[in-house]
Amino acid sequence: ETLKAFDQEVNAFVDYMFGPRDPRVRGWFLLDSYLPTFFLTGAYLLCIWLGKKFMKNRPPFSLRAHLIVYNLGITLLSFYMLIELILATWEGGYNLQCQNLHSAGEADIRVAKVLWWYYFSKVIEFMDTIFFVLRKKSSQITFLHVYHHATMFNIWWCVLNWIPCGQSFFGPTLNSFIHVLMYSYYGLSVIPSMRKYLWWKKYLTQAQLIQFLLTIVHTLSAAVKPCGFPFGCLMFQSSYMATLVVLFINFYIKTYRKAPSRTAVKETPVTTEIKNGFHKDYFAAANGLQNNKKAQ
Repeated sequence: ETLKAFDQEVNAFVDYMFGPRDPRVRGWFLLDSYLPTFFLTGAYLLCIWLGKKFMKNRPPFSLRAHLIVYNLGITLLSFYMLIELILATWEGGYNLQCQNLHSAGEADIRVAKVLWWYYFSKVIEFMDTIFFVLRKKSSQITFLHVYHHATMFNIWWCVLNWIPCGQSFFGPTLNSFIHVLMYSYYGLSVIPSMRKYLWWKKYLTQAQLIQFLLTIVHTLSAAVKPCGFPFGCLMFQSSYMATLVVLFINFYIKTYRKAPSRTAVKETPVTTEIKNGFHKDYFAAANGLQNNKKAQ
């Protein structure tokens, strides 16, 4: 009873803040109450914190088979969303510059159903971080990574409740295309024999930046030539995308533009990856020693 009362208070406050919800999505899984989305996000952050503590003195898990299946699954889901969004918006005659929430009839419902899957995919993608924790890839668990995953799930709960179609289609369409490329890359990178062919990671980050910039332009185009889509939502989306642009540019500069210092090159890289009871650096050193002996 206490939880039910709290749930009602939270949802009453959310409704007060944002106004009446779109009745077309009422009753859809996870949408009527904000608490499941809130608690799942809290559980995600807690798993990162506890997971790091749990893995601190343990060797990393390989999880190769799990990663191949997971990345293949996300790739296929992203491909489905991409094709379905293209077909649904084509059927509804969506206007690329500005599309309102109610003019396309059944096509709007079709778009909303795909965007629900887009929202739900954000909780599935929490596993990206959990896999990083279990594989002790702490360098990958950046502020950008956690911020992006946690906020997207919550923002898309709001999108599905108040603006589940219309102008909201553009960002997920681009993002689904990027995710087809990105999760394909991640899946292939798990297979050692494929790594030498994966030269395009840098261009994935560039594509993500272009995606954010295009989404900002598309969002602001509806503010320049309004069509009835909520103005406040346009401003929020543009502002949020701007934060991602700043964070991704910072990530890009640190990752691809910064030349390693001489000290960093000379130092033996620190690693916790274990193979047959030894660090992989042991094998590199041993091989170097053997080569020196042969040369002598």
